[in-house]
Amino acid sequence: MQNGIQVAIDGPASAGKSTVAKLVAKRFNYVYCDTGAMYRVVTLAALQQGIAMDGTKQIADLARQVKISFKPGDPEQRVFLNGEEVTTAIRQGEIDNNVSAVAAIPAVRQEMTNQQRQIAQTGGIVMDGRDIGSTVLPNAPVKIFMVATAHERARRRYVENKEKGIATASLAELQHEIELRDQKDSSRKVSPLVQAPDAIRLDTTKLTIDEVVDKISDIIKKTLNELS
Repeated sequence: MQNGIQVAIDGPASAGKSTVAKLVAKRFNYVYCDTGAMYRVVTLAALQQGIAMDGTKQIADLARQVKISFKPGDPEQRVFLNGEEVTTAIRQGEIDNNVSAVAAIPAVRQEMTNQQRQIAQTGGIVMDGRDIGSTVLPNAPVKIFMVATAHERARRRYVENKEKGIATASLAELQHEIELRDQKDSSRKVSPLVQAPDAIRLDTTKLTIDEVVDKISDIIKKTLNELS
């Protein structure tokens, strides 16, 4: 307990999980682990090596070989693939469109889950993804399931891409892509996107980032009090 507790934040694509998780981690001086970035790194590595997205065995082998590391950065943490920075590279549209296929490979999920559990072992961590509360950290004392309408998530992604200077599709196209991602993530056989039975559902459609961070912080404080 002295290191803090495990906080699992799940939800669909572009629900604002990473932004919120980073800020919550900062507030409690916890470690932040972006699990989605880990799948993105494997996807990037596969594309770089010309591995077809249906080459499940090659991608699974690759997931076991690549070294994924994180370093603190401002405003966002830096992500490295075999020592080379890929923070911006893993956010490209090509990665967006292929990461669900990579994340659906059972052996890849198992490898990433093992790595994530290792990172979370000591507690004092905020981890966000699709299946943290349901699969990766089933015993986490705090589990949040963040949702927002597909239209609102598309709008946020559009604004974020513009701000970061990333080439972006139209709002309608982004919404269509997000709806497809939702369908893929919810229907895959291994660790589909589901709300853990003991997770708190938080609809962020009409909330600001600060309001979401405050709500989650209150839940963590309440849990810490109950556990102390």
